[in-house]
Amino acid sequence: MTSIRHFPATQPLPDWRNFGVMLRVLLGINLLAAVAALIQSPDLASWGERFVAMASVVEPLLLIGLAVLSLCRDLLWRLRLRVGQACVLALAGGLAAVLFAYGHSLHLVEAEAVTRGSLLAMTATGMLLLYFELRSRALSPAQAEARLAALNARIRPHFLFNSLNAVLSLIRARPKEAEAALEALSDLFRAAMRDPSERVSLADEIALGRQYLELEQLRLGERLAVDWQLGELALDLPIPPLMLQPLLENAVRHGIEPLPEGGTVVVGLERRGDELLVRIANPTAGRSAAAAGNQMALLNIRERLALYYDLEARLETEIDDHHYEVRIVLPCQRKPR
Repeated sequence: MTSIRHFPATQPLPDWRNFGVMLRVLLGINLLAAVAALIQSPDLASWGERFVAMASVVEPLLLIGLAVLSLCRDLLWRLRLRVGQACVLALAGGLAAVLFAYGHSLHLVEAEAVTRGSLLAMTATGMLLLYFELRSRALSPAQAEARLAALNARIRPHFLFNSLNAVLSLIRARPKEAEAALEALSDLFRAAMRDPSERVSLADEIALGRQYLELEQLRLGERLAVDWQLGELALDLPIPPLMLQPLLENAVRHGIEPLPEGGTVVVGLERRGDELLVRIANPTAGRSAAAAGNQMALLNIRERLALYYDLEARLETEIDDHHYEVRIVLPCQRKPR
């Protein structure tokens, strides 16, 4: 299984393929370039022109550097931290030296600009590496796992209490079904007690969702229908635990139950390129009721997604007077880092 210990924010040497890391590098370097342009400009009116001229040199160097670092990420992670950081510094300085030497060969820059540009590139890279190292200490694996445990602890009592209530409602009226439901409930308990720092397979998460919905169907009968729409999927794909179940529970509790006639919960999963799209939709008794009932689970899942994937995952909602839909987009990460 893939542990939270492999989360890119907890790596002193960052994951150069992670969207959040790339975005921070781009913003950080461009901010330094903007400050440098402001310092060098004689007045504010010429600052923009100076920044554009500087960006025309910085951006190609930055994009090439990120591309090379992305290709060499696994190799750099095998090195000791300081050796890996030294390699990144050397790469930044070397690329800058090559770029400025090429400019000098075209008589666009002076000879001393080669050394100056290389030193500036290494300085900016060193500042970014220091930032990522300090950030990894602030988001250490132990702290991330403790935060995940706290977030899962908010879901578990609510989840187990509602599941138990579904079984209790069957004991007197339908004892045989209640016995089968108790067996399913034991599996749900076991899944809820998993280590929150460990990802589970997509197959396990789907099975957990099916078991939960079967319990609710015993309680609600024909009022609850479920439409599973499963596309082409790799069922061994690792995802965070308890992603589907809280959203399915919200769909039943805040969508189906308030409607006397019930309704259908639509669960769609499909792979689109390097992303996994999860879609859960249900009818609602009104826009305000649906929005109010789903906030706690959505905030919880958003925070857990940030801990697992940084900026590479997203959660979106769509709501109108009769319909509520939640979409989660996850990166497909088949192997642990």
